[in-house]
Amino acid sequence: MRILVFIYCLFLSLFVFSQSSKEKGLNIITRDRAEACIGFLADDALEGREAGKRGSIIAARYIESQLKESGIKPFRESYCQPFDTYGIERQGRIRYTVNTDSIVKYKQMPAFQKRNLTNILGCIEGRRKDEYVIIGAHYDHLGKDDTLTGDKIYNGADDNASGVSAVLQIAKAFIASGEKPLRTVIFAFWDGEELGLLGSEYFAGNFTNISEIKGYINFDMIGRNNDESNPTQVVYFYSEQKPEFKDWIESDIANYNLKLKSDYKSSLNSLRGSDNASFNKRNIPVIWYHTDGHPDYHQPSDHADKINWEKLVDITKAAYLNLWNMANLENY
Repeated sequence: MRILVFIYCLFLSLFVFSQSSKEKGLNIITRDRAEACIGFLADDALEGREAGKRGSIIAARYIESQLKESGIKPFRESYCQPFDTYGIERQGRIRYTVNTDSIVKYKQMPAFQKRNLTNILGCIEGRRKDEYVIIGAHYDHLGKDDTLTGDKIYNGADDNASGVSAVLQIAKAFIASGEKPLRTVIFAFWDGEELGLLGSEYFAGNFTNISEIKGYINFDMIGRNNDESNPTQVVYFYSEQKPEFKDWIESDIANYNLKLKSDYKSSLNSLRGSDNASFNKRNIPVIWYHTDGHPDYHQPSDHADKINWEKLVDITKAAYLNLWNMANLENY
């Protein structure tokens, strides 16, 4: 009988430890950290973080420094994953590509556009080090337009400094939990999303053994209200082949008193609007958090003082709990 009691107590203590580890990480996700990150990235000094330009390079160095400070190691040899992207020379908005065949054609033209871009990638190695889950957000935005009168800088507080703040907080939370995950977790910050999902496409297109990526969570614009009378609304896109994704968030909203009202979307066409598309088209299950469009979308008026901080923090917590499940559930 004593042996049975001992085994039961041991099992209970392990369960409590696991729960407390998860919650230890959850509790360090705060508004103060979100404000500090978004305030830096959306400052006029970064000139709208246009991909390949000075402000974007500063943003990349900032993200790298935050990963180092949190104790997140680089993925592969370096935090930086540099890549070149090409586009045809023409008036108007240029769409770039990382497709190898297209690049060969561009190089044969008398003139073409080229930018040197960089993804920033950190990781926590799991016990199954060759199984991966990824959480990511793009850090580039639209830059500066000197032809404008008045505000010339597209600060991109919501698009997508809000998403970057969430990934950085979740990375810190996983370290704070003190628990090594079952699967390797990659924390990804994509460059060139505004030019055509370039960073995530380059990463996914050049990842060895893509089948070892078991899931991807994406943030793109998670800090605003589409309808001011419904300030807790969040769009929760998820792959329909993983109905448990919906069960996860419904359970966590209830259990952790998160003030979120989810608008669920699971169709294939719903998963094409951001970096999640680079994974979805390769049959990798995805979750995408988004709070819908607003009047400041792709405008110089997308400033940090308009962020709904309470919702941003609760979305970050919900996604941390999603990622915890992706990284640790044995049969996921």
